[in-house]
Amino acid sequence: MIIMDIEKLALKLHPLERRVLPLLKSESRFEDIVKKSRLKEVEVMRALQWLQNKKIIELKEEKKELIILDKNGIKYKEKGLPEKLFLKEIEDKPLSLSKIQSKTKLDKNEISISLGILRRKAAIIIKKDKELVLSISPNGKRFLARESLEEKFLKNKFPMKIGSLKPEEKHAFEELDKRREIVKKETKKLKYAKLSKLGKKIIKLDIKTGNVIEALSPQLLKSKKWKKKRFRRFDVEINVPEIHGGRRHFTNDVVEYIKKIWLELGFVEMQGNLVQSSFWDLDALFVPQDHPAREMQDTFYINKPAKGSLPYKQTVNNIKATHENGWTTGSKGWKCRWSTAKAKENLLRTHTTALSAKTIANLKKEDLPAKFFAVGKVFRNETLDWKHLFEFYQVEGIVVDPDVNLKHLIGYLRGFFKKMGFPDVRVRPAHFPYTEPSAEVEVFDPVRKEWIEFGGSGIFRPEVTKPLMGFECPVLAWGLTLERSIQKYYNINDIRELYKNDIKQLREIKLWLK
Repeated sequence: MIIMDIEKLALKLHPLERRVLPLLKSESRFEDIVKKSRLKEVEVMRALQWLQNKKIIELKEEKKELIILDKNGIKYKEKGLPEKLFLKEIEDKPLSLSKIQSKTKLDKNEISISLGILRRKAAIIIKKDKELVLSISPNGKRFLARESLEEKFLKNKFPMKIGSLKPEEKHAFEELDKRREIVKKETKKLKYAKLSKLGKKIIKLDIKTGNVIEALSPQLLKSKKWKKKRFRRFDVEINVPEIHGGRRHFTNDVVEYIKKIWLELGFVEMQGNLVQSSFWDLDALFVPQDHPAREMQDTFYINKPAKGSLPYKQTVNNIKATHENGWTTGSKGWKCRWSTAKAKENLLRTHTTALSAKTIANLKKEDLPAKFFAVGKVFRNETLDWKHLFEFYQVEGIVVDPDVNLKHLIGYLRGFFKKMGFPDVRVRPAHFPYTEPSAEVEVFDPVRKEWIEFGGSGIFRPEVTKPLMGFECPVLAWGLTLERSIQKYYNINDIRELYKNDIKQLREIKLWLK
């Protein structure tokens, strides 16, 4: 490399690089560079990494096993070992154990350890009166007078390399290591920066920060000081860190898109609480009170408040009669006694269809036809795995119109899924407690070459509509899963990955552009 190229490279250096580079010797420790530069550790490391990328230095890392002082070790280094403090209190006269503890302010653990050490060394004489009374023995006076190996060890400068310990230091370390929070081993990474051949050439140049201009200012132009300076060179082709702005979670983007679909089709959004009474979530939808889905293993019930309120008495009476004998719906009902107390139980809604039940209960004949939708969280007591969540979004829709039928239902579903990127849709016969006919909605996945179930649909039974509305009217209804419908677009095979809050995923995942 010719001298001109070296000078150009030197002028490209960042201010942090120019601050750090003159401090480097043939090989310098990271900690020493930080101390001399008076920069933050992160700034020094950044500068060294940039210099390494330019091949001006080489970074080396060495792992060393060190001994460092723990919390008690720092205290004992300053105030002395507890056994010595203990012994000093009884040097002149015997004292009870409680008085020794009071004077030394040692905790129970330190007192216990000190007693054990001093008894092994025959340094104390113990007499038992109303309580233990201790006095120093001749051995104790000799022990107190001389410096122990442990005390000598604590006077060393820490951290210490384990490999450099002398035999007596190793013995002292092993003794202290048996005790609580005095010394501990720690594997530390030591970083070194070594100048390369190129670095040794550049360091001879005048690369101090004050001699290079980063940016022009009005003051600099006016004073004409820039004429005596050199300008920093910028490499406009170099890769720079990607900047990530704030953005919504990608599932929220999809929720907004789905809402837009239904609003454009003339639907009105339904909203409601995540906590609902069993009446609206289950009873109003003609789900029998002894249905397995009502058990704790399928539904999340609320403890506080455990009970909710019921709507107008007439509506409650209609639902009760429909469950017990079919009321005037042409059904025989469930032929079992309906419990008001069970209907009041609060739960986390298991589907957004609870909102549909509340909505049609407030409709009058003059309000028809009417179309409603909801996109909201629902909760099921499911085992979490690659295709099941216990909290997920449901896309709900109802059409209340005397003139609609199953063909209209299929048309709405096909129209929705086409906008979601699934042109091939089919419905298959199914059974749900609150719709008849009922149908499962499936779409074709061209990658897996298979049909995937995306939810349920159907026409509300008279046992649902008549008790709530007071008259019979066809109500098209569907409840579709959101998460499964977007997995293919985001190339996610495990449904749990949608909500794992991986920052890298959230930053890099593609936008919803359907």
